Amino acid sequence: MAPKEIPPAQDPALAPRELANMVDPRHALVTLAGKMDWQAASAQFGPLYVPGRGRPAISIRLMVGLHYLKHAFNLSDEQVVMHWAENPYWQYFCGEQYFQYRLPIDPSQMSRFRKRIGASGCEFLLKL
Repeated sequence: MAPKEIPPAQDPALAPRELANMVDPRHALVTLAGKMDWQAASAQFGPLYVPGRGRPAISIRLMVGLHYLKHAFNLSDEQVVMHWAENPYWQYFCGEQYFQYRLPIDPSQMSRFRKRIGASGCEFLLKL
């Protein structure tokens, strides 16, 4: 039997960091995240999902946040998803707790969400 190897010590610099400790609380998106009515968005769009049917749903806050960022920065679906993976402020705004290095969704899910919420849902997003 081969000797058991000792695992290397985990480098604290590589441990996941909470976004709340990485971002400046005075940044516009951090301030806006605290003022957005995320509960209203969940109440508005939650009934559009059927529990226990299909794949697990993507967070409503993530989808609403991505659509806000898309509109605010005049980006395509693909661009907003790519920028999200690089920007801790965008991730914080969309409700992530830890910095993520992967894409949050496939860009095609943005158009599926818009179809699901319809024109009235898009108007609701703009009012938020």
